[in-house]
Amino acid sequence: MTNLDLSPAPGAAPIGRRVARHASMELRLLLRNGEQLLLTIVIPTVLLVVLVRAPLADIPKPRSAFLVPGVLALAVMSTAFTGLAIATGFERRYGVLRRLGATPLGRVGLLVGKTAAVLAVEVLQVALLVAVGIAVGWHPHGSIAAAVGLVLLGTITFSALGLLMAGTLRAEATLAAANLVYLLLLVVSGIAFPLTDFSASVRDWLQLLPSAALADGLRAALSQGPAIPGRAWVVLAVWALVASAAAARWFRWA
Repeated sequence: MTNLDLSPAPGAAPIGRRVARHASMELRLLLRNGEQLLLTIVIPTVLLVVLVRAPLADIPKPRSAFLVPGVLALAVMSTAFTGLAIATGFERRYGVLRRLGATPLGRVGLLVGKTAAVLAVEVLQVALLVAVGIAVGWHPHGSIAAAVGLVLLGTITFSALGLLMAGTLRAEATLAAANLVYLLLLVVSGIAFPLTDFSASVRDWLQLLPSAALADGLRAALSQGPAIPGRAWVVLAVWALVASAAAARWFRWA
């Protein structure tokens, strides 16, 4: 009879498997959270349909060509910034981050898993919004590669900003501040309303916002092709570098 070795074999799983398992858990938690689904899926979709169909604002024609890229930028912001900041803030408050950071997953693995879950949600958002956009008359053309690059850079930027907020403010303050910033950027970033509604001096400053850069860049990528104005890339890159450095410096795990 063959002797079976049933002794325990302690040890951590490979880092890739750990991160993948954590990303899967984060994704399931996101999809089970009704408030998160409202923020990331329902609000952008309803906003797109309402603004395209109802003449509530003086939006450049065709309305869908202006609104779909803007709402795509809003979707990235809602998931990578607002949703991530609120969830991480309460995980920090209840000690979840500190406990997970002490496991074999590690702090880097924890953050990578969260980012992977955010990207997975964004894939769902983009697929849904593109389908809805086509249904309401949008005819996409241009550079898909450039649009994907902008979304990835925007995700890095807003994720870093969300983690910076969640890691420095109390959970309740993060909840209020993240939602307030979300609403403000929706109005003043050229996402749903053109920046031409503002004076030239104000518009110059608003164009430096990461949300405005992402919305403008996506409009260019999905209409003009790879020839995207350099300002969009530069603004997002600067925000990504500064926000990432600040989050690495000031993020508190407890």
